[in-house]
Amino acid sequence: MSSPGHDDHDGHDHHHGHGEGHGHSHGLNALDAVNAGARYKRPLTWAFLITVSFVAVEAGVGIASGSLALVSDAGHMLSDAGGLGMSLAAITLATAGTAAAHRTYGWYRLEILAALANTVLLFAVAGYVVYEALARLGEDHEVAAAPMIVVATLGLVINLIAFRLLAAGAQESLNLRGAYLEVVADAIGSVGVLIGAAIIAFTSWYWVDSLIAVGIGIFILPRAYKLGRDALRILVESAPAHIDVDHLTRDLEDLDQVVEAHDLHVWTITSGMDAVSVHLQVDPQADTHAVLDQARALLRDRHRISHATVQVEPTDHTGCNLVQW
Repeated sequence: MSSPGHDDHDGHDHHHGHGEGHGHSHGLNALDAVNAGARYKRPLTWAFLITVSFVAVEAGVGIASGSLALVSDAGHMLSDAGGLGMSLAAITLATAGTAAAHRTYGWYRLEILAALANTVLLFAVAGYVVYEALARLGEDHEVAAAPMIVVATLGLVINLIAFRLLAAGAQESLNLRGAYLEVVADAIGSVGVLIGAAIIAFTSWYWVDSLIAVGIGIFILPRAYKLGRDALRILVESAPAHIDVDHLTRDLEDLDQVVEAHDLHVWTITSGMDAVSVHLQVDPQADTHAVLDQARALLRDRHRISHATVQVEPTDHTGCNLVQW
């Protein structure tokens, strides 16, 4: 069987074609989706620089003011900076080309590995914050509210700027979506710190600081879980969530002159780049060129997959039944 993008006729001739470059299930152009990181590299760079520059300020003020909520928000912002940095590194490598012949997909999967690393960072930060905050709930730590308000306000402004920079790219790239989600979560964390600081300023209820810190930690967890689940789904090469494999098989078997569709595999290489390989059995007298064209059009137009390997084989051909996976 040929590599993706090569369509076999009767297992003998090879016709090269990737379709018309139509998009994946969300209507995006597949090539555009793959190159989303490259297109949004500049705003990602700016988001990284402004985020990492503020981490030390927030952490220092948090320690000086005695605010665990501010320290936890700084930790979350540090994970944002780390995630943004890994995203930037992954994009740089992914767009560096495919100089080595053995890297037939280039560096596209680095984007997914970066998203998984972001997940680990988020879980680590959330666990630390929750642990420390719960340990302090029973203690009375005095907290300076004024510095909390000033720094949390600045942090919120930083998050909103990064949010604006990453919003467009997050619709196309899992990697950018991970960075975007971290920024959104941190913005909400900054709002929480502001609320807590206001309460402390008017009531001197210092335990509110720990409560806000716990809230920030808990807020991170479901977003980290979803990002990690999406990344792992791609790494284990499960069928994309938007593809109904049974429906796809039936559609292929309903094509004119197709007797059976088997050895069907659907997977995602990186964000927006879905691929499929399938064997189509036809009558020995069938027009294999017509079957191939119909199959490619079906995959492209109805299921939004333009990167396909379609092997057309007559029913009297033997050998393919030996494939067991």
